[in-house]
Amino acid sequence: MTAIAQGRTRRAALVSATCALVVTGAALAGCSSEDPDAGTNGVGKLGPDRIQSQALTAARSAGAVRLSGTVVTSGRTYTLDMRLKDDGGTGSVTSKGAAFRLLRVGKQLYLKANADFWNHADGSDGTAGAVGKLDGKYVRVPTRDPAYKKFSGFTDKDLLLSGLLALHGTLAKDGHYEQSGVRTVRITGDKGSGGTLDVSLEGKPYPLRLVRGGGAGTLRFSDWGKDFSVAQPAKGETVDYGRQLPTS
Repeated sequence: MTAIAQGRTRRAALVSATCALVVTGAALAGCSSEDPDAGTNGVGKLGPDRIQSQALTAARSAGAVRLSGTVVTSGRTYTLDMRLKDDGGTGSVTSKGAAFRLLRVGKQLYLKANADFWNHADGSDGTAGAVGKLDGKYVRVPTRDPAYKKFSGFTDKDLLLSGLLALHGTLAKDGHYEQSGVRTVRITGDKGSGGTLDVSLEGKPYPLRLVRGGGAGTLRFSDWGKDFSVAQPAKGETVDYGRQLPTS
């Protein structure tokens, strides 16, 4: 073997080793001579605008989804673990140490929390005496209550996804990645300051991970299209508060 051939062999070995480290770290693009979109749904070959469009279309057409993570709105951080479908949703919400569950069946929204949650309510409306009645019960939220508008959005699949999945600014592709064992292509808005979105390269191009711009939270999406049941809670488990819920 000539010196030139030996040099090429050593360089090839070094490049292969370096690529292995890069792939192990995260990004898949840039090292392998293989097509990173081989065997995928082909979305990774599209421009960033079309990737976002196809991800939104796939999300809207899915009958159900689970989302978990954080959303920051109006300076307040909410930790969500919600399952959503077209006619309802259910899951947990935590904010400032207060945890509660939401259940929406059709237009009827229920909020379920323990006594500690209700004890943080404004005592000026007689809440203190009602804590025992509300503790651990599904409390009907009147549709005219400000809390209805505030919390029903967390259970509205189309409204929530439409508001969350739009990146801001100039879109660009940011390489190939992996989320929970699924290959993805990542797109960014304004180089990441407008958010980043990982879109599945396997099966339908569902969104799998969203980092919202401006530090407004990070969400993961799973169980796309997996149906679940939402039903009115038993009569003995519900309470009709009868007026505006206490401020919490």
